[in-house]
Amino acid sequence: MQFDVLSFGDSQPMPAELAFCVPDPDSRIALGPNRSPHVRWSELPDGTRSLALICHDPDVPSVGDDVNQQGRTIADDLPRVDFYHWVLVDIPLSVNELPEGLDSDGVTAQGKARGLTEYGLRGINDYTSWFAADVDMSGDYGGYDGPCPPWNDERLHHYIFTLYALSVRTLGLGGSFGGSDALAAMRDNVLDKATHCGTYTLNPSLRAG
Repeated sequence: MQFDVLSFGDSQPMPAELAFCVPDPDSRIALGPNRSPHVRWSELPDGTRSLALICHDPDVPSVGDDVNQQGRTIADDLPRVDFYHWVLVDIPLSVNELPEGLDSDGVTAQGKARGLTEYGLRGINDYTSWFAADVDMSGDYGGYDGPCPPWNDERLHHYIFTLYALSVRTLGLGGSFGGSDALAAMRDNVLDKATHCGTYTLNPSLRAG
């Protein structure tokens, strides 16, 4: 199975156009263009009936007390957890690419709609829980929302895009399902998978390096 994220090279830095947050000289971070990347696939295995696309960051701090706090840093060796940035399932076989900006083009306060699109079924990403206590931003964040790692994190963050070829037409999901829900639903139906990784940081010292 061939899978490419055409907006950046594998294991290369993600461009600012794809990020939820970008560096700012005054406030350290600002909202970014937040465009979904251009992805394309081919050579699917026999028996494929649908696809799923998931992007996650495995480098998110497990404890958020020091996140973006002046005078503090997040140690590289702090235990990390997964954060899902894109959950799209039930992608029909008639679709073989998603152009850049199709699933997101700008930050949408309180989130984009989850649910059915012409190119698949949107789940929610983890900005849903991140902004849950924020009156201005809380809501269901459907589809793609890009990187916004802490500016004081000593660790470079990795964004792993995984395409799954599935043996079922639908995973039968609905409502506010997330990345872990999608992975659990597809567990016995994966024919093949392929990955493409990008990196991103807002830490000035890491960006300079």
